[in-house]
Amino acid sequence: MGRGYLLGRKDSLLKLVLYTGPALIVSMAYMDPGNYGTDIQAGASLNYSLLWVVWLSSGMAMLLQYLSGKVGIATGLSLPEIIREKLKKKRKKYLIPYWLAAETAVAATDLAEYLGTVIALNLLFGIPMIYAAIFGALDVIFILMLATQQRFHIIERLFALFVSIIGFGYLYEIIIINPDPTAILYHSFVPSLSNNNAIILTVGIIGATVMPHALFVHSWLTKNKVQNKSLEERKKIRKLHLLENVVLLTIAGVINAAIMIMAASAFHSDSPNVASISEAYKTLVPVFGATAGIVFLITLLSSGIASSVTGTLAGQAIMEGLLGKKVNVWLRRIVTRFINVIPTTIAILLGLDPLNILVYSQVILSLMIPLPMIPLIIISTDKTLMNEFVNRKITTVVAIVFAGIILVFNSYLLVNIK
Repeated sequence: MGRGYLLGRKDSLLKLVLYTGPALIVSMAYMDPGNYGTDIQAGASLNYSLLWVVWLSSGMAMLLQYLSGKVGIATGLSLPEIIREKLKKKRKKYLIPYWLAAETAVAATDLAEYLGTVIALNLLFGIPMIYAAIFGALDVIFILMLATQQRFHIIERLFALFVSIIGFGYLYEIIIINPDPTAILYHSFVPSLSNNNAIILTVGIIGATVMPHALFVHSWLTKNKVQNKSLEERKKIRKLHLLENVVLLTIAGVINAAIMIMAASAFHSDSPNVASISEAYKTLVPVFGATAGIVFLITLLSSGIASSVTGTLAGQAIMEGLLGKKVNVWLRRIVTRFINVIPTTIAILLGLDPLNILVYSQVILSLMIPLPMIPLIIISTDKTLMNEFVNRKITTVVAIVFAGIILVFNSYLLVNIK
């Protein structure tokens, strides 16, 4: 009896490991360079007081990502494909504008990831920003050369490596910085918004975690897992999908929180005005040593590269799904990367801080989050489409509440941004 139970547990664990991939890839939305920027500013200026926002935003993203992946498993279609079919039937004239808006969201997202890679290359290796901008454009193309649709597991294993690097890197940072556990526990559960800056940073944290491209691409990743699968097999995969989401996105949420904890512990007392990734690195090294700075930059580089791959895959899923035809994968990947080189290179040549571009990209994302979120909630409650996989009432209610919170905070940002 005991041996059979252990064998069953091992078999379940093996199935989960073999399935793992979709949530691993979208988990980069929790720890991309946009999260670095918002978490560092929040921790430096407000100490641990916005930790509750990290946990809230991680929980909201987890539920929405679960719904997106479930849509792919239930229907065998991606969210963009379903949206295309619905628009073609009733509002065909909105299809192209919707596609362009979705592409804008992907471009804005990938721009933030690309900037993270450029900054990491500049600080880690001393590469001038203009050259770092060129080298940074090639990273995703090189990685995606290693994988085809038939060998997509290579991408999934690379993501396991990137997440491990970021996770162990921040474990090291937390150990050497020695944060206040009592304050961490208190501010994880007690909400507070002390001033207008806290509200703006709250919006930034939520916007950097719940991201349009991740909601689009998760359904595309899971639908590829269920091709030619029976209903019973898809039911089993849905359970694996739930478990993968809970485990991996919890880990990603912890890493997201660790970024803020590191910033609060390292900067709040002596350097509360740290407002960018570059300033954080330059402040970290004199206090905690060169190793802490190098580890910080290695995690940033891993974050920038991996999240850029997620963005490129999302662009591919959106274009194929909304336009209803295959596109040249390499053309798509190259165009996506080099679109982001142009504004960054211009900013560098003009002597502007590239992080200013990041601020505007986050505003665009705030506008775009309803694009996938609202259709996703509606589709996941449609019994005709979802059949046995349709949402329970409580799931729908919680999803609507989360969507309302996101829209209220994002609306506040759009009204008050200057």
